Amino acid sequence: IDVDRKEAGKNYAIPKDNPFAGKADAAPEIYAYGLRNLWRMAFDKKTGKLWAGDVGQNLYEEINIIQAGGNYGWNLREGLHGFGFPRFGPSSRVEPVIEYDHSNGCSVTGGYAYRGRALPQFAGTIFFSDYCSGWLRSFRFEGGRAVDLREWHVGTLGSVASFGEDAGQELYVVTHEGRIGKLEAAAA
Repeated sequence: IDVDRKEAGKNYAIPKDNPFAGKADAAPEIYAYGLRNLWRMAFDKKTGKLWAGDVGQNLYEEINIIQAGGNYGWNLREGLHGFGFPRFGPSSRVEPVIEYDHSNGCSVTGGYAYRGRALPQFAGTIFFSDYCSGWLRSFRFEGGRAVDLREWHVGTLGSVASFGEDAGQELYVVTHEGRIGKLEAAAA
């Protein structure tokens, strides 16, 4: 929605290029659908990609690139798997870039593209965490897929609630326990 304009008696306007604008059978505010419970999303300031963590129901968590008009499969699928019973929905769905099962956590937080200057070797790396497990992981998105998946050995961060960045685009991790951590190089 466009919060800088008002139209049709609403406190916002519908961008003309919204994928469902002007369609009689859908709300014009919809940008993408088939998402269960997005928990943190952010634009990569260089590529414009919108990265989002989607919290699963029973077994799987996922990281997606949100595309205009994209169908992400919920509630017929959870991650790459049928949900509830073996039906898989339309073949036009957008698949997650990353998924992990609940043996690794229970509630995804993030993804966030690093674009700071302090760690140029990680430019474009996507960072994410899990609220229940408190680990920190990352990957690079190249050739349409996730590569170089890493888990950072930082101990448990706690219940990671969000990521953020400062004016220099340096990345921070925020926990439910009230801690704020900054991504920076380890001491020699």
